[in-house]
Amino acid sequence: MKIQANASGTRSIEVTEEHLQTINKYSLLKNLVDSNGIIDETVLDKLKLNVRSILGSQPTSDKSLLDLCLDVIYNPDMKALGLHNLVLLYIEQTQKGENE
Repeated sequence: MKIQANASGTRSIEVTEEHLQTINKYSLLKNLVDSNGIIDETVLDKLKLNVRSILGSQPTSDKSLLDLCLDVIYNPDMKALGLHNLVLLYIEQTQKGENE
């Protein structure tokens, strides 16, 4: 699955089912967005700090979390729009899984 990473549509990021499962496992998107519902660079920075904190608190690193960081969260193309589209993809896939 690909998410669009910028407004012009020239950059995209590949997101796998494993990435989505890791997001779910660590509840990375829970309480990430403020009540205004706006996803901006500040929200992306908050996600990066949360992930860094999780990695720092574990005695051993989880390969799936590291893969998520390298492939998606810390991808050089990841911007606020990419995170917005990641959240939408996560919601869509979660709802699809519940309906099956």
